[in-house]
Amino acid sequence: MAEAHQAVAFQFTVTPEGIKLQLSREVLKHIYLSGVTTWRKRAIQFKNGILTEVYPASPSSWLFMVIAIMSSMYARVDPSMGMIDSIKKVLPVSDYLTVQTQTVLSAILFATALWLSLILLLRYTLKALLSYHGWIFEPHGKMSASTKLWMSLVKMFSGRRPLLYSFQAALPRLPVPNIDDTIQRYLESVRPLLDDDQYKQMEIVATEFKKDQAPKLQKYLLVKSWWANNYVSDWWEEYIYLKGRGPIMVNSNFYTMDMLYTIPTHRQAARAGNVVHAILQYRRKLERGEHAPMRALGVVPMCSYQYERMFNTTRIPGLETDYIQHLRNRKHLVVYHQGRFFKVWLYYGGRHLLPSELEQQFQRILNDTTEPQPGELKLASLTAGNRVPWAKARQKYFNDGVNKMSLDVIETAAFFLTLDNEVHGYDPERPRTMDLYAKSLLHGTCYDRWFDKSFNLIVYKNGKIGVNTEHSWADAPIIGHMWEDILATDVFHLGYTEEGHCKGDINKGLTFPSRLQWDIPKACQEIIEGSYAIAKELADDVDFYCCVFDEFGKGLIKKSRTSPDAFIQIALQLAHFRDKGEFCLTYESSMTRMFREGRTETVRSCTIESTAFVRSMEDEACTNEQRLALFRRSAEKHQNMYRLAMTGAGIDRHLFCLYIVSKLLDIESPFLKQVLSEPWRLSTSQTPQHQLNLVDTQKFPKYVGAGGGFGPVADDGYGVSYNVVGENLITFHISSKYSSPETDSHRFGQNIRQAMLDIKALFNQKQKAN
Repeated sequence: MAEAHQAVAFQFTVTPEGIKLQLSREVLKHIYLSGVTTWRKRAIQFKNGILTEVYPASPSSWLFMVIAIMSSMYARVDPSMGMIDSIKKVLPVSDYLTVQTQTVLSAILFATALWLSLILLLRYTLKALLSYHGWIFEPHGKMSASTKLWMSLVKMFSGRRPLLYSFQAALPRLPVPNIDDTIQRYLESVRPLLDDDQYKQMEIVATEFKKDQAPKLQKYLLVKSWWANNYVSDWWEEYIYLKGRGPIMVNSNFYTMDMLYTIPTHRQAARAGNVVHAILQYRRKLERGEHAPMRALGVVPMCSYQYERMFNTTRIPGLETDYIQHLRNRKHLVVYHQGRFFKVWLYYGGRHLLPSELEQQFQRILNDTTEPQPGELKLASLTAGNRVPWAKARQKYFNDGVNKMSLDVIETAAFFLTLDNEVHGYDPERPRTMDLYAKSLLHGTCYDRWFDKSFNLIVYKNGKIGVNTEHSWADAPIIGHMWEDILATDVFHLGYTEEGHCKGDINKGLTFPSRLQWDIPKACQEIIEGSYAIAKELADDVDFYCCVFDEFGKGLIKKSRTSPDAFIQIALQLAHFRDKGEFCLTYESSMTRMFREGRTETVRSCTIESTAFVRSMEDEACTNEQRLALFRRSAEKHQNMYRLAMTGAGIDRHLFCLYIVSKLLDIESPFLKQVLSEPWRLSTSQTPQHQLNLVDTQKFPKYVGAGGGFGPVADDGYGVSYNVVGENLITFHISSKYSSPETDSHRFGQNIRQAMLDIKALFNQKQKAN
């Protein structure tokens, strides 16, 4: 137990001669180094906080302003037009504040006030510029003179070297759409799904709502939009995520895979060591706000609000609603392996553990042969089942004693790591291996992930990795940003030895990982088993199919002058019609992060135009020219809807907030009730890739991501996530439920593949005809 003694800075014993004090110089040295690191971190955060608050100006510009004002005064020119003299009259004259000192202080105060005024002017000017969205509606590859001028002004007012949160105060607020526009777009979106009688009835209900209830609800929403940073995001987080009482596993959490073709090392502990160290490096820059903000076209900044809760964050269960607990400066990690929970310190002597040190710690856990304590093996299934039993069990059995201490360790950890005993990955000779990989990342065994943590890192026995993310705190692009960074850091910066170990020496002085202790009574074990049973039934019902589509990619699609996203969405409509023989309400997620605290909006991809194209593909009387014309019209419609959603003119978030206001006012609205009850039988999303462009996929074609996915939204529907990788590869992650006789993920995947090829054939025939 030498390591345990090293963790104690001093010891004392009482003897007849008095108290004998023993000090450990080594531990005191580490305590000193930790303190130095903490204060250095605080100093950097303070400095970066100032840089963020005064952006797009800089502290040096304040000094320049002061010098300019002082110089003009010595030249007997008063740039303040008498304001400096007015400030002097307010300041008292004393032995310590002479007339000369008074003049200098007055000049500094005036220069500071002028500097702050200019910052506000720059900020509001930038906000006004960012409120312009005409650029996004211009044809691809073409840019008007006004947009070029606008872009030049945005660059000029954006300053140099912005930090992650530099643009937050300059981002515009999400506008509340006009009621008439929203209802008109809604009716247009449901027209291809309703027959004439159903549509006429919907028009009547919508008209009554617009005339009677909508004006009052809209007024409240406008007031909220003036008062809050974002009129949607807080309600979206609360009502869509935190108030849900069903399992978040499968239904809410989503996953992201490792690189598709390669595994840098097959040593599980080594891969975990490198990846965790890369995550710690990312977290350090994140806490300091040193990451560059994401910018569309390299110019238009995206909101960075969601990054704040990436680490040390846990969703806490409640009886009626959950809440998000976010902490700072926690320096440990919780690791799950074969039914045991371990606490691992991430710092040593005031610094991050090195990759080789982390590998050593993880290997110690892998070598541990102790058995789980009673109730410990499936403890995490509480986070996989219904929320109310978990909330009650947490209050009754984890509210004091050793259980509370251990639970606090998990909930305050930086994130959760599972050292999984399974082997997963992509094997081209056995394509269905990807399906098992996806299911493992989505739900595992239902008790080897802590689904409440902001994210779970999973490292498999063969070195393959993945991540499972809780959805309430952020959306996929945020975790995707980190994931892209750590994969590049792992392979191209940290690397491995020839034997597959992490680079660096072994530190024999590290404290061993400590087991978390539990005292779980039989009654609590029964609750755990109940949650596990519910979670396992849900997990076993998930039918996954991952399709690696390598016939063509965005390179060929762009040559046909079509957006890759529009191409795929139209192909999904064709595939779904062939699969089920009908159209359905389709959800595609788009982001609204060009606005402050923006999250997502819905693009309703099933349109009048797309259904017309799909019917033409099934109509032998139609010519290819007619089909191609209908396809282009459908693609243009989809791109326009996507742009409207991104610029705050979407349908669903506006109607959702109107519904929340109606409930708060106790107003019954048949129209809103109908809208919010409609099932999304086809839920789709594009996995964000290459946000940072850290890897040249042309030079390293094997180092491409496999994307990620999510569970089905409707019991009789499909969930489809797609990842446009490089120029010649698209991956599809398709989920459904075995219990539904209407769905089959593999069948739908084959329909998608054929639909993609059939649309490509239209363009090939067009080229041959020319």
